[in-house]
Amino acid sequence: MDPLIIGRVVGDVIDNFNPSVRMCVTYNNKQVYNGHEFFPSSVTLKPRVQVLDGDLKSFFTLIMTDPDVPGPSDPYLKEHLHWIVTDIPGTTDATFGKEMVTYELPRPNIGIHRFAFILFRQNRRGTVVPPCSRDRFCTKKFAEDNQLGLPVAAVYFNCQRETAARRR
Repeated sequence: MDPLIIGRVVGDVIDNFNPSVRMCVTYNNKQVYNGHEFFPSSVTLKPRVQVLDGDLKSFFTLIMTDPDVPGPSDPYLKEHLHWIVTDIPGTTDATFGKEMVTYELPRPNIGIHRFAFILFRQNRRGTVVPPCSRDRFCTKKFAEDNQLGLPVAAVYFNCQRETAARRR
C-alpha cells in the first residue's frame, strides 16, 4: 500500500483502503508495478487486466484514470478518464467484462503523469452507470454514485511525453 500513498494515488484519486483482491496489469507481457515508467508508445493497446481472486459470482469494475491533467504541477482539470470495464467476473480478466468507456491511450504533454488502475467490487452485475464525460472525472464520486465502496486493488504507472530520440 505504501507506494500508492507515496505516489499520492491515495489522496488524489482514492481514499485509503485495505487491498483484498490481487490484480495483475500487463502491457505487452510487461507487468505494471507502482511507480514504474512506461513510454506512451508501449501503452497504445489496452492492457491485460486480470482479477486473480474472487469467484465467478463476484463482479468487479475497473477504472483507469490520469489525475495529472493538464500537468502534474498544476492539475486543475484533475482526473481524465481513460477506461472503464464493468461486470468483470472474479478469477478472469477484463475481456470478460463490459467495456463501458473505451480505452484511450495515455498522451501526456507536460511532465510525468500517473495513470492509475483502480478495481472495485460491485454489489451485483449490471448496476454501474457510465459517466457523462471523460474530462474532470472523479473516481471517488463515481464510486460513491455507483455504490462501489472503497477499492479492493490499485496500481499505477508513470508516463511522460516521448521525444523522437527516445522512441528509437
